[in-house]
Amino acid sequence: MTEITDTVKLPEAVERFVLHWGDLGGTWGVNRTVAQIHALLYMSERPLNAEDIQIQLGVARSNVSNSLKELLGFKLVRRHPIPGDRRDHFVAETDVWQVARHIAAARKAREIDPALATLEDCLAAAAGDVNVSNEQIKRLREMHEFTATMDRWYDKMSSLPSSTLSRLVAMGDAVVKVLNLGRKS
Repeated sequence: MTEITDTVKLPEAVERFVLHWGDLGGTWGVNRTVAQIHALLYMSERPLNAEDIQIQLGVARSNVSNSLKELLGFKLVRRHPIPGDRRDHFVAETDVWQVARHIAAARKAREIDPALATLEDCLAAAAGDVNVSNEQIKRLREMHEFTATMDRWYDKMSSLPSSTLSRLVAMGDAVVKVLNLGRKS
């Protein structure tokens, strides 16, 4: 596990966040160091260069470099030029709704898009195979329909401005209450 070094001590709450975000990254299929660097940059009030990050997290320079490339690809961090300094400095996106959008987009590309393509291929193959039962075709169609519906929902939600999306999410409790959803019969 990556340990935050004592060289530049972070406040305990920030250190705990960085370490916990790294652990969460692992559950999301993201390298722990990538997630820790994202958290460190997110919490930093100034741009950091690779050496700053390396010293702060106590990880190898090559690991920092590769992790930053990945974070740049996810659009979770961006380069931030500092006048008079030739080194690259980095800042994280701090709008939590944008962070969520970028993470969702990466996960959609990695998980949902291939699932949809596979389900479409399976349905096409099943249509011409007499060994696939009607029940199995029905289940494939239901799974495809569900996945395609979630994909369309993602597309709609991702196009909304952050303020609208925030209000929509906040309305969730009120909608459930008004519609009496979730009540046991």
